[in-house]
Amino acid sequence: MKSTAIKATQNAAPPPNPTPGYAVEEQVGHLLRRAHQRHTAIFQESFAELQLTPTQFAALVKIKDLGQVSQNQLGRLTAMDPATIQGVIQRLLLRGLIGRHPDPGDRRCTLLRLMPSGLALAEKGVERGRAATEATLAPLAPAERAAFLALLRKLT
Repeated sequence: MKSTAIKATQNAAPPPNPTPGYAVEEQVGHLLRRAHQRHTAIFQESFAELQLTPTQFAALVKIKDLGQVSQNQLGRLTAMDPATIQGVIQRLLLRGLIGRHPDPGDRRCTLLRLMPSGLALAEKGVERGRAATEATLAPLAPAERAAFLALLRKLT
């Protein structure tokens, strides 16, 4: 009987040991991650029918904006590392949403452009993107939204 009580005591969780002046829930990384999780859930719900990830959508919209762009430049403009942008481009190519063609000014380089289906999907996605942004920022008053976005831009 005594050994059971000793084992239970040994397996018990240690007593709380709070860290004065530090709460994980109040740290910038934690709060940014929680906000990102919230927006990602809203985005996924909005874009489920279109079968686009946030990175694929960003690439489509940026190609739409520019008309044509190199993969390297697209990665820089959408803040994606080379491995990520390569995967995004491969998936968009496989779906026939974008095409590649040689750069007339530099035959060593290829340019990406939207195919008609990619253009239609990008245009359809823009309204959903606006709605996802609106839903994400819904808890904030208009002045808070402007300040929040300005502060995020300052951090990036």
